[in-house]
Amino acid sequence: MANSYDVIIIGGGPGGYVAAIRAAQLGLKAAVVEREHLGGICLNWGCIPTKALLRSAEIYDHMGHADSFGLSAGKIGFDVEKIVKRSRGVSGQLSGGVGFLLKKNKVDVIWGEATISKPGEVTVSAPKKAAVTPQHPQPKGTLGQGTYTAKHIIIATGARPRGLPGMEPDGDLIWSYFEAMVPKTMPESLVVMGSGAIGIEFASFYRTMGAEVTVVELMSQVMPVEDHEISKHAQKRFEKQGMNIILEAKVTKVDKGKGQITAHVETKDGKTQKITADKLISAVGVVGNTEGLGLEKLGVKTDRGIISIDDYGKTNIPGIYAIGDVAGAPMLAHKAEHEGVICVEAIAGKHPHVMDKAKIPGCTYCNPQVASVGMTERAAEEAGRDVKIGRFNFAGNGKAIALGEPEGMVKTIFDKNTGQLLGAHMVGAEVTELIQGFVVAMNLETTEQDLIDAVFPHPTLSEMMHESVMDSQDRVIHA
Repeated sequence: MANSYDVIIIGGGPGGYVAAIRAAQLGLKAAVVEREHLGGICLNWGCIPTKALLRSAEIYDHMGHADSFGLSAGKIGFDVEKIVKRSRGVSGQLSGGVGFLLKKNKVDVIWGEATISKPGEVTVSAPKKAAVTPQHPQPKGTLGQGTYTAKHIIIATGARPRGLPGMEPDGDLIWSYFEAMVPKTMPESLVVMGSGAIGIEFASFYRTMGAEVTVVELMSQVMPVEDHEISKHAQKRFEKQGMNIILEAKVTKVDKGKGQITAHVETKDGKTQKITADKLISAVGVVGNTEGLGLEKLGVKTDRGIISIDDYGKTNIPGIYAIGDVAGAPMLAHKAEHEGVICVEAIAGKHPHVMDKAKIPGCTYCNPQVASVGMTERAAEEAGRDVKIGRFNFAGNGKAIALGEPEGMVKTIFDKNTGQLLGAHMVGAEVTELIQGFVVAMNLETTEQDLIDAVFPHPTLSEMMHESVMDSQDRVIHA
């Protein structure tokens, strides 16, 4: 039957489209239901376009230091419209690429809003969002409204910005990441509420472009999930750049004025200070998109807005699965993709590995970059592990000095008794590219000695990974 599939995936983001392609590779007839844009939030409004913005900021910053490299540059400036246009162009190119990959793998795309009317059946209606308009018609080659059946239905609907009562994004003075990504003009000042990956990346972008930035964080350190030493190093760099950071504080109220906001910031001592700025960016987390899917009627179990699943994406209702942000933390695109592959391979009767969430890397693309995998030092100690710590500073690395990037650190954490790599944490230039070396090592159960015995190329930033490991045995060479 034309409207019958082996697998229907609701949501065309990283988890959804990867799951669909893998399903097709395994010989399953697959379809993706999408209401707005292929590639999801990550590709269209998150991971990819923010990296394009941050790249513009990075180059702008380098231009300001041209003289230190023996270069000269004329009057340095920027055009916000062109910066945003480039960012949107990068997203558009990649979104089109996702459509090509789905077509290449013979995956049908069904355009609209999906509701699971009963196990094995999906009803698709017109999108409620303004995704399909006369200016943006339904993409060619996609199927439309109707009822579709599938033996297996995978929910991959992602998440959206969380709004705090009384401080919900309004698209004007209070921004979510949607508005922060497409500014019409560059604000002269802003308050960023939350210093997780989203908040600190935007804080870094706008500060580099010249805005006065104040970051308000509820926890006792910026980027609360990171190792405390890495966080402290990053904070010092942010503050050196002129960023104002207020820890153990919260925004309790926002007054809106003509073209500006006033944030009431309550600190841990109970005092309140008022900070006036052009904009406020709300970056206090995200919430899963579970509404309108018919989950309550079906009896699908959820926990605080997150769909409950087992190791293979199965919900408590046979034939219904969930992957990605809607299925819980860590809410990362690479986790969603991996989950999608595991889920589909299990459906196909394979025997996929179970994902170890403790070995999923995290990357933050601020300046300086931060990357990590595994346990922090505190987490390892709280778990009762007897640890050995290795550290190496960028200042001792030839490539870092040649790049003009002498500030940063690599930190490794090992079990003292077994040599097991428990965690790796980095701050500095290009660490988001370096971290994968430790991810592979951790997944291969590589020991401290294995890493010491490996030969690292010279001159590279990766040599600092080697030196950090050697430092854990008091064998470090260049420090």
